[in-house]
Amino acid sequence: QVQFVESGGGLVQPGGSLRLSCAASGFSFSTYAMSWYRQAPGQERELVAAISIAGGITKYAESVKGRFTISRDNAKNTMYLQMNSLKPEYSAAYYCNAVAGAGSTRSPIYSWGQGTQVTVSS
Repeated sequence: QVQFVESGGGLVQPGGSLRLSCAASGFSFSTYAMSWYRQAPGQERELVAAISIAGGITKYAESVKGRFTISRDNAKNTMYLQMNSLKPEYSAAYYCNAVAGAGSTRSPIYSWGQGTQVTVSS
């Protein structure tokens, strides 16, 4: 059974930092590209960042470039998202998933986990 457990969210002031973790199980983590997504209330889920199988290639949404860093540890079946200089508009539930395809065809493969809530507010 594929499972994603996201953690590390919380309440942070604008300009602050958080590090999210995604613990994956039930599939061969080291053979899949992975991505972070987020969904704010009333909005569609959107791609935030993506990372290749070995971690050498990363992609980011324009809104988070220079602020977020995606990484992975295949030995631990875990992916991370370091978020710096946070803005209130980044508030959302953050999710991870294995993905297929690339660019505009990139799409999540498995069912979603519970996500982790990030709230940026003073």
